Amino acid sequence: MAIEFVPVLLGSDINAYSMARAFHEAYGVRTVAYGMYPSGPCVGSDIIDYRVCADNDAPEVVLENVKKVAAEFSDRKVIVLGCGDNYLTSIACNLPYFPENVISPYIDLATMEVLIHKEKFYELCDQYGLDHPATFVYKKGMGHDFTLPFSGPFVVKPAESATYWDHPFDTQKKAYVLQTREEVDRVLDEIYEHGYEDSLIIQDFIPGDDSFMRVVTNYSGADGKVRLMCVGHVLLEEHTGHAIGNHAVIITEPEPELCEKLRGFLEAIGFVGFSNFDIKYDQRDGKFKAFEINCRQGRSNYYVTGSGHNIAKMVVEDRVEHKDLPFQMTHDRSLWRMVPRKVAFKFTPKAYHGEMQELIRAGKDSHSLVYSGDASLKRRLRILKNHIGNIKRFDQYNKVPEG
Repeated sequence: MAIEFVPVLLGSDINAYSMARAFHEAYGVRTVAYGMYPSGPCVGSDIIDYRVCADNDAPEVVLENVKKVAAEFSDRKVIVLGCGDNYLTSIACNLPYFPENVISPYIDLATMEVLIHKEKFYELCDQYGLDHPATFVYKKGMGHDFTLPFSGPFVVKPAESATYWDHPFDTQKKAYVLQTREEVDRVLDEIYEHGYEDSLIIQDFIPGDDSFMRVVTNYSGADGKVRLMCVGHVLLEEHTGHAIGNHAVIITEPEPELCEKLRGFLEAIGFVGFSNFDIKYDQRDGKFKAFEINCRQGRSNYYVTGSGHNIAKMVVEDRVEHKDLPFQMTHDRSLWRMVPRKVAFKFTPKAYHGEMQELIRAGKDSHSLVYSGDASLKRRLRILKNHIGNIKRFDQYNKVPEG
């Protein structure tokens, strides 16, 4: 059967490779990917036509590249997906200007800007009944004369991530976990001293290790109805400054009550395309609390495909083949890793090791980069280097759980 489409991915990280792999597994199609640098997991892949382009996330460059591929494959549909937050608004603002053969399943720019701004997202959570951590919004210029409605530990993070990373400094982190009010004041000052202008979010720290985290990946059809939901029980995350919170080990599990809440939210706001929620279970009151929504598939998206629900098929069947897709919520359990098994077992709580071993024996174990359909010698050596790097990094930054 002739392939009627070509995927175009903006980005070059694990997110992009996982999406390209999903397209290749389902359709045998080679993906075009644009990245800013000649490095990363997409480089040297047999399943990706990787193209380096400086300023790849600028709106005018996104439009130029999409037009170029649309003309190159004028006889096919071109599916454009962003694989990082820095690409999302550049795609959304160009939706009216993409060529007719381009499919890009995203909400409008105005809605997207509300959702990706954490202060505004939490206001929406309150409006639609989604639980989130107790929150204080700090505005530049407030100084230190304010009272927090909760005691420490505290979490400090930017309300707007894209502009935050535009002002780098040596001690910069994606999120800060701080023990005292004095530490909070120091971090607030440091962030604003380096040029960030938007609000900062100060939150009550929810206790619990990585295994209290959940990730929920969803696909909403062109009609705004949710078609797929997959809950991942996170067992291990990265703990380096820039990568803190990146998932490393996940087991899929059903959480129907949580999914129904999120489904109601997504359908109420008319969301379309991929979404991804970061959530933590608060054992103090027994509630799942949302940290943020990503208006895209997440970096760990292969945990969904590895569970038997290929996410590339969702967008193709919805937007290219125009199928009436049923609602699906994953129930089967599977194991996903971005680290070697040695690291997975060393740094996850022992309570989960029995199930992890069972899933491995049952063949329900996947790693985003380990793919038999993309296994040249050069590729295998790159993956080995990645494994060695992960062993060293987790030994340096992560703690071995007690018990």
